[in-house]
Amino acid sequence: MASGGGALPEKFKAFATKADGKEQTTADFTKWCKDANIFGKNCNSNHVDISFAKVKPKTSKNITFNELDALITEMAKKYKDDHKMEEAKAKEEIAEKLSNAESKAHGATKVSKTGGVDRMTDSSKYTGSHKERFDEGGKGKGKEGRENVTQNSGYVGAYKGSGTFGKK
Repeated sequence: MASGGGALPEKFKAFATKADGKEQTTADFTKWCKDANIFGKNCNSNHVDISFAKVKPKTSKNITFNELDALITEMAKKYKDDHKMEEAKAKEEIAEKLSNAESKAHGATKVSKTGGVDRMTDSSKYTGSHKERFDEGGKGKGKEGRENVTQNSGYVGAYKGSGTFGKK
């Protein structure tokens, strides 16, 4: 294996999702490459898919650590064009970047950096029917704040003497 031989098996297992960390899918390897900042103009996710298909066993959809060296060699063919280097050096650099990659959150919601969010989420500034949805502390009332709940007491809505029948 190229440089970073000690850390590469652990990173392979960390990014692998199949067979208890022993096999990677093309999506796993693409995520690993994204997190390692390997992609460029020529070396992109399409090239990963093509290279992955070339090196994986014909009977499987996944690769094991044994096929990783062949996959890195295949990736180096396009990586060298992006970074103007020889293929052997490109292979070493890819292996080093993969060894140092840390898993990042993909598709996760980030904290908004716009200024208006505080104003929009402060329930004390709500007006009209919207302010009825929250109590004095700003906590939502739930269903009672959203809907007019009817009382099935048998009296009409505006009747003031409900519950007084037969008490005179």
